[in-house]
Amino acid sequence: MAKSGVFEKDPTQNLKKELQKLVKAIIEDEENGFGFIDKATQTLKDLKDARKQTSVYCMNLDDTVSFPPEFSCPLSNEIMRDPVIVSTGKTYDRCSIQKWLKAGNRTCPKTQQVLSHTVLTPNHLVRDMITQWCKNRGVRLPSSLQYSNEDVLTEADHNRFLSLLKKLASSNLFEQKEAAATLRSLTKKVPSFRAFFGEYNDSIPKLLALLYGIKGEIDPDLQEDLITTLLNLSILDSNKKLVAETPMVVPVLLHALRSGTIETKSNAAATLFTLSALDSNKSLIGKAGALKPLIDLLNEGHELALKDAASAIFNLCIVHENKSRAVREGAVSVLLNKINDRVQVDELLAILAMLSSNQRAIEDMGDLGAVSCLLSLIKETTCARNKENCVAILYTICFNDRTKWKEMKEEENTFGTLSELAKNGTSRAKRKANGILDRINRPFNRTHTA
Repeated sequence: MAKSGVFEKDPTQNLKKELQKLVKAIIEDEENGFGFIDKATQTLKDLKDARKQTSVYCMNLDDTVSFPPEFSCPLSNEIMRDPVIVSTGKTYDRCSIQKWLKAGNRTCPKTQQVLSHTVLTPNHLVRDMITQWCKNRGVRLPSSLQYSNEDVLTEADHNRFLSLLKKLASSNLFEQKEAAATLRSLTKKVPSFRAFFGEYNDSIPKLLALLYGIKGEIDPDLQEDLITTLLNLSILDSNKKLVAETPMVVPVLLHALRSGTIETKSNAAATLFTLSALDSNKSLIGKAGALKPLIDLLNEGHELALKDAASAIFNLCIVHENKSRAVREGAVSVLLNKINDRVQVDELLAILAMLSSNQRAIEDMGDLGAVSCLLSLIKETTCARNKENCVAILYTICFNDRTKWKEMKEEENTFGTLSELAKNGTSRAKRKANGILDRINRPFNRTHTA
């Protein structure tokens, strides 16, 4: 709905000026001033009537039926002050659609179609219709508010984008590095700049051409800038599918995980995490072999990359098939070693709990001393969530590996660890702890034979 005060009534302005002149004449002309009093009184009455009309009219403008619906912006539901057309042919108020694009969106708000470009074309026809409508009713629109030029993408920005991609294909390393650094900066600072990569089918291959299929060494700064640019544009939800399904993307990221600087490895892992927000991408990335280098990166233990690697592994393992892949690639051993060292315990314990639905993972945990590790963690941690994950894993081990009952029972007899959790844990932790206690305290069934 149009906001109160959007329109201003003009007829009163002339009456005000006329009244000012009459009052001045009455005051300054002592002899003949009284002759203007009647005229001033009539003018004052006319001004009062005009103000009443203005007031009524402005109140009507707050009603949704006060102006034709085709003059309303689909985004703001207010009358358009500067109507522009997007690539789908739909019209919006410039201020509203610029805000939409500035947030990094590259779809038409009304149709949800992907915009083939983000150039805004003035809709002169609708603008003229609105102007004429306002003129016939004696109202006027205030000037349209617009974003500063640095916030709005123009045709010049499109040309600059294409020029940067062209420079990446140059044989001059300085030009390549300059273009890569600029793209990294633009895709970070200007969210709507990320949408360009969705508008040109070959933009991502051109971005990564320098990294794809390269077996030799590559300039580390150049690699980092290109991988980080890929991370920046992957943040845009509407780009995730496009980026992941571009054939060279995942191989380039896996190569970066194995051969890049620690900053590049971290950003490559973060990109895989961001892309894996889509379930279809989880399967695609897992099939491409991403879990092995991610687990290796986790095993390296560098503080800068640990969280990104763990987040990517967790997201990927939400898909059942990736759990099996992670276990085959040695995830259980790496996770337990880090947890034993009390490194990134919250995140790694959550991954271990997720993997505990896999039979081989349970076997690996039994062989690698997971029971003692988890029991000790329950005793020392104050985090209810971590306690819950620990006992959930122990519950699965207990119900799948009878040989671990003795160790759990000895712990319970000595420290009462499980009883304490059954009494004071979360509701889930209580259920799991009671389930374990019931099982380990149950007498062994004996089978008699003749």
